[in-house]
Amino acid sequence: MTDGKTGKATADDVDETSAQLVGVILAGGLSRRMEGAEKTLLDLAGQPLIGHICSRFAAQCGELIVNANGDPGRFAFLDLPVQGDTVDGFAGPLAGVLAAMDWCNKHRPAATHVVTAAGDTPFFPADYVSRLKTALAVERKSETICLAYSGGNRHPTFGLWPIALREALRRFLVEEGERKVMLFAQRHNLVKVDFPLAPDGSDPFFNINTPQDMQQAEQMIGTAAT
Repeated sequence: MTDGKTGKATADDVDETSAQLVGVILAGGLSRRMEGAEKTLLDLAGQPLIGHICSRFAAQCGELIVNANGDPGRFAFLDLPVQGDTVDGFAGPLAGVLAAMDWCNKHRPAATHVVTAAGDTPFFPADYVSRLKTALAVERKSETICLAYSGGNRHPTFGLWPIALREALRRFLVEEGERKVMLFAQRHNLVKVDFPLAPDGSDPFFNINTPQDMQQAEQMIGTAAT
């Protein structure tokens, strides 16, 4: 439902069919372990790494934006809006979540949630978004955060976030000076959504941090689940 006065979505819009999502690719990291290169733009099987994330995500989510700082022109080839952090200090993934919420507040006021994917994780599940939406529909509680898990590991950059928590998140980052995803998530109604490992035992949320990881991804790309 929407607020009759503002026309904006309310926190009660939590069923699978009505939840209106905007996907955000989190590409605001500093790539500290990539020997000075911006990893999201490195070549993987003939296209920039972020291109793989964009293709996989676009098939699951109707609208995408990119969270990245600096010159947005370097992502022009994606033909997507680029939103920088709206808080100072490179405050990590939660800054990207907040940036996406702020973008939605300005450009897509009917959106109820943002759903995140890391810009360095090219093989995440093809049913990622649908499974998060299903978990949200089952829970049917406002202020529910759904986070992905696999093989006993949590993936805090892959989650579904209610925009109703936008100002709470801003206070967490700015007034409290906190950055930890799990600390924020556990203050609210956290739902853990478990994803199976691939048939070969690999984690679909394998992420690329080092040149060695990129070499491994090159080996994986021909056999990755679609």
